[in-house]
Amino acid sequence: MKKVAYMVSVMLVGMLICWSVGQMSGTKKAKTSAPAVVLAAESHQATPLAQAKLDYQQYNYAKSLKSITSDNSTKAKALKKEIEASKSDLVAWNDPDKYSHLFFHSLIVDPTRAFTSQKGQGYKDYMVTIGEFNKMLTQLYAKGYVLVNSERLVKKNDKGELVFDGVSLPKGKTPLVLSQDDVNYYEYMINSGFASKLVATKNGIKNEYIDANGKTSVGNYDLVPIVDEFIKTHPDFSYRGDKGTLAVTGYNGVLGYRTSVSQYGDTAKTKRETEKAREVVAALKADGWNFASHSWGHLNMKTSSVADVKLDTDRWEKEVQPIVGKTNILIFPFGADIGDWQGYQDNNEKFAYLRQKGFEIFENVDASHTSWGEMTTKYYRQARINVDGIRMTDDLNGTNSVLNPFFNTSEVIDSTNRNK
Repeated sequence: MKKVAYMVSVMLVGMLICWSVGQMSGTKKAKTSAPAVVLAAESHQATPLAQAKLDYQQYNYAKSLKSITSDNSTKAKALKKEIEASKSDLVAWNDPDKYSHLFFHSLIVDPTRAFTSQKGQGYKDYMVTIGEFNKMLTQLYAKGYVLVNSERLVKKNDKGELVFDGVSLPKGKTPLVLSQDDVNYYEYMINSGFASKLVATKNGIKNEYIDANGKTSVGNYDLVPIVDEFIKTHPDFSYRGDKGTLAVTGYNGVLGYRTSVSQYGDTAKTKRETEKAREVVAALKADGWNFASHSWGHLNMKTSSVADVKLDTDRWEKEVQPIVGKTNILIFPFGADIGDWQGYQDNNEKFAYLRQKGFEIFENVDASHTSWGEMTTKYYRQARINVDGIRMTDDLNGTNSVLNPFFNTSEVIDSTNRNK
């Protein structure tokens, strides 16, 4: 039954998400407390003890102990004792099927502009507001979830085979994978109440936002800087600094920078945009974010021909990879997987080509279960749950309760703006 539900859910959700990307394809458990040592402010200090405290909060016990091995101060001794106690109470998450994965699209800064725009209903369906997202983060943290990047979950053995390498967390803590699709700030979203790009500042990665009056400001206007700020205050929400995966296409450029040579030409401007984007990417990677291919043109890889998959992948490799770097993660546009629940077969030409290109983690969409994963010696496949207006509406009307373990939809949803 689970397998059948998976197949049906992937197709239905893929169809539902078509609106948000249809514009593009035409362009070719119990509440737990934080560890006893919660001194986030001290993490900004460059002392070994301060770093050890942060490493401990983020579950890197070996690194924490190593940095204070020769420190015999009272505070260091207390920390060592606490770390040893925590190490003896860990739960191993070794089942690839038990890692939940939530994903979002761009967050809405100005609901009034977004919901009354020409694509207003689509934004209601496929996006969430900043206010909704902030409430979700608070509840996820209160429930004991901890962010873990999916690429951390697999490694290769001596034979070159892919094996699962899960994480261990204290009792009451649950690993959670987070990702955001289409971190490109597409042209069609201009003047619709969304951020316009990601920028690197002395205060970290922020967003540029242009309000209804045309005023430009820089701040926390989308998922990345909001998660960054939340983890500064709640460092134990992150496993060893992990934050999430940013899935990018290429036809409008990346991260809000118009870098695509095939679309904008090989000009001085595209070169400048490319260099700016690379600076932001470097800062993101240094701060716990990683990247996934979302194809170049938001291609439906299930229905497209092998030739089109190759053409699109080659274009992503040529225009996007030089900016974001190599990645072994492919997040399927529309959630449209190239295989069914039986897994990828040796005669699957699309899989063979994508694997040849270095992809080992394949992520689709399945909102029928809180988690789903498939591990083989050649790939790890994971299902993601779309968090958006449609999913929250299904939760409220009793059609689908998959969000219940993560947060209370009735408490986070912005009914006032959504019902206008």
